[in-house]
Amino acid sequence: MNDIRAPRHRLRAAEPRDVPAIVALIRELAEFEQLTHLLQVTPQTLQPHLFGDKPVAECTVGEVDGEVVAFALYFTNFSTFLAKPGLYLEDLYVRPQHRGHGLGRALLEHLGALAVQRDCGRFEWSVLDWNQHAIGFYQGMGATVMPDWRICRVTGDALQRFAR
Repeated sequence: MNDIRAPRHRLRAAEPRDVPAIVALIRELAEFEQLTHLLQVTPQTLQPHLFGDKPVAECTVGEVDGEVVAFALYFTNFSTFLAKPGLYLEDLYVRPQHRGHGLGRALLEHLGALAVQRDCGRFEWSVLDWNQHAIGFYQGMGATVMPDWRICRVTGDALQRFAR
């Protein structure tokens, strides 16, 4: 009988030395989502937003055997209706060969616990409508996919015109 064990993972707060690995994972995520044409991130552009004088985001990484194989990048937002901060998960990614061993679930549960610890009124994220596997996974964990809400976005040249 073969003894098949899932690799042991460890979660920890990202450190400046992790930025290149996080950027590599972001690139893999962009490929998966077929959005590489929007990708502008580099270690130099990401580092100040995570570890500079005024960080605007945080990141938790997942390691297997000392290698960063997953990340969750998040930030604080605010609910006027609840008059409380919220935790918004911008991106979560686990390398395909490390999926199915509880690492994604562990990252989500860690962020949920962080939201409770910080007295957040909400923990939110977005999911692409074609990613039925992820939608089912999130719903299985107790998340509600909000059918009536759509994301509005202004970026690049359109943002410059919008600001005028």
